Amino acid sequence: MIETLEIRVGLHTFAVDMTGPADGASVLLLHGFPETRHMWRAQLEALAEQGFRAVAPDQRGYSAGARPSATDAYATEHLVADALGMMDALGAPRFHLVGHDWGGQLAWLIAAGHADRLLSLSVLSRPHPAAFARAMAEDAAQAERSRHHRAFRREDAVARMREAKLGPLREAILAQGVPPPDAEIYLATLMQPGGIEGAMAWYRASGVAGADTPAVAAPTLYVWGDADATVGRRAAELTAEHVTGPYRFVTLEGAGHFLVDQLPERVSDLIIGHLQDRTTTP
Repeated sequence: MIETLEIRVGLHTFAVDMTGPADGASVLLLHGFPETRHMWRAQLEALAEQGFRAVAPDQRGYSAGARPSATDAYATEHLVADALGMMDALGAPRFHLVGHDWGGQLAWLIAAGHADRLLSLSVLSRPHPAAFARAMAEDAAQAERSRHHRAFRREDAVARMREAKLGPLREAILAQGVPPPDAEIYLATLMQPGGIEGAMAWYRASGVAGADTPAVAAPTLYVWGDADATVGRRAAELTAEHVTGPYRFVTLEGAGHFLVDQLPERVSDLIIGHLQDRTTTP
């Protein structure tokens, strides 16, 4: 049974879904844009059935109690501190980490900078930051795929999205396989006061920089769909050069960017298989 609770980290309060035995190895699942913790519901149940304690928060900008107005409040160091602080509050000094999209970017950065905290790393869609930065510089097709990064940093981006009631964003995620009912749940969160502003602040504060991100030593699973509209093959394949530990790269044929929504059972199986191979006493 999934329990929803609030976790206080510093000045902010985060809405968190959690399930599984209290003594199970902890798994932190970080959502991306424009999704929320709702995206992980199938994985929460699947992980709990296998004895893991699964934790899925709404991150900064998505939780109503964690929407600071200043753009620099969304700098990477604050996002990392949020994630680690939540696991500290739950008494999990070491844990498995799973991330998708911006949650995947954050997962790579945590693995690179806080390797002592991780039992394993699983990333969906988002390549290693250095691989992504290189592909953006060398591959014109990747730069075009990532044009939304530039658009979201424009001064009028938030106003235009609110005026359109997120219509273009709705069309984009539906085209990438997100079921309509789930799309409405995600977009309803963004339409809350401060929601779009918080989500856009991830782009405004962090951009797509990351060329200097160190390689990752944690046992890593990276999953990419070959129909991903925002991440091309070049960035995905370059990721292998930035993992020094055990590494598995899985390509899902015909899958788009939102793998969890599109193929929830397949994603759950891949994550659980990876975790079961890497679990030690937390």
